[in-house]
Amino acid sequence: QVQLVESGGGLVQPGGSLRLSCTASGIIFSFENMGWYRQGPGKQRELVAAITSGGSTNIADSVKGRFTISGDNAKNTVYLQMNSLKPEDTAVYYCNARRRIDALSSFDYWGLGTQVTVSS
Repeated sequence: QVQLVESGGGLVQPGGSLRLSCTASGIIFSFENMGWYRQGPGKQRELVAAITSGGSTNIADSVKGRFTISGDNAKNTVYLQMNSLKPEDTAVYYCNARRRIDALSSFDYWGLGTQVTVSS
């Protein structure tokens, strides 16, 4: 069984920074990619950023230039550095890890989420 444990959320003023961390524990698979999704109040869950095991990244346009994703394969950990935070970044941030099953299917693991609130 895989557990994804997030940390680093909290309350920050507009323009501030936070760094989220997510570590996978338990039975560790070779994940195809790991990343972060978020769900704001009254909104659908959306992709924020993802990184493949090879280091390629995918960043949502809404956070491009402000957020950076990085990973440490040896530690099974992914980080999300969030700078120049805006009130619209307020959301629960969820860690995701995707395991490739075969050529046609994959399985997603999810963390419980960490709250990020951007407010003055």
